[in-house]
Amino acid sequence: MIGIAADENLDNDIVRALRRRLPDVDVMRAQDVGLSGRDDPTILDWAASSDGVLLTHDVATMIRHALDRVRAGLPMSGLIVIPQRVAIVTAVDDLLLLVTRSSPDELAGQILYVPLR
Repeated sequence: MIGIAADENLDNDIVRALRRRLPDVDVMRAQDVGLSGRDDPTILDWAASSDGVLLTHDVATMIRHALDRVRAGLPMSGLIVIPQRVAIVTAVDDLLLLVTRSSPDELAGQILYVPLR
């Protein structure tokens, strides 16, 4: 199963719902590993070193930093962008689909958006 890293601005209701619906999922939160307040490149580096696809609500800056990372040839486990206006149930349903039906290799270097539809 794919590891998941969540930046500190991700709604914790999404994290809780993921853990409830898929108890074996490994969700690492930036704030739990001492990365609160760190910049986007640092968060992306942490996610890549942890082999976790990064979940974020940050459509303003995280995408640009992820693209910079890929262009520089640095590893990126993947980025899933969830705009805050997306309903939690929709976000969780789509995340479950991605986590259970994708391999880490398929998501590496990719930027995906939820909802998938």
